[in-house]
Amino acid sequence: MQHNISLPGHGVRLVPLRRSHAADLFPYIDVEMWAGMASERPTSRRALERLFAARIADPSVIAFAVIDEETDTVAGTTSLYDYVPEQSRIELGMTFFGRNYWGRNVNASSKLALLSFAFEELSVQRVTLRCDVRNTRSAAAIVKLGATLEGVLRSYRHGHDGARVDCCVYSLLAHEWPASRSGLVQRLTPADLHPEVTELIELSEQLTRDDAKNAPLPV
Repeated sequence: MQHNISLPGHGVRLVPLRRSHAADLFPYIDVEMWAGMASERPTSRRALERLFAARIADPSVIAFAVIDEETDTVAGTTSLYDYVPEQSRIELGMTFFGRNYWGRNVNASSKLALLSFAFEELSVQRVTLRCDVRNTRSAAAIVKLGATLEGVLRSYRHGHDGARVDCCVYSLLAHEWPASRSGLVQRLTPADLHPEVTELIELSEQLTRDDAKNAPLPV
């Protein structure tokens, strides 16, 4: 979906994905890093542009490029998609980062920004995350968010090698989000600021509980 949403993060900035971002992101792509992706691996910058154009044109996809604020370079891309407002649910995925960003905080920072937007701005009740059952690195990152494994969709899609691929399905629910948010903020905050951040999180959660307690009853 063509949009103008920008989301701040801890050391990253999420901006609307554009076809032009393919020039920065195509050099990151190789066979191994693309192995867990559902879409066919782009073999040229133009092919990646076409993939991005399809995401931008899809009304159910809110696609972002992730900017590393330290270097002001494009680190990767991520999206919210399959948004169903009437059912208060959305999926998070279509994510990849350059290898030089693996093991850094860009993924966790991006997830914090996206999940905050989903739960606090879109007011969804459920965020779904999926990954190839063989993609243990992505699965571990999803679990660290506090998401719950719901099951495995067997023979869910065609793999890049022609074989059928199983898919793990995880979810994070609205009532689980405060604990997940606290964990992400703690991971992304320097150790000497932890007590102050913890106090702010606890105050925010107390204010949220007070607001809910004092909310008017429905007519």
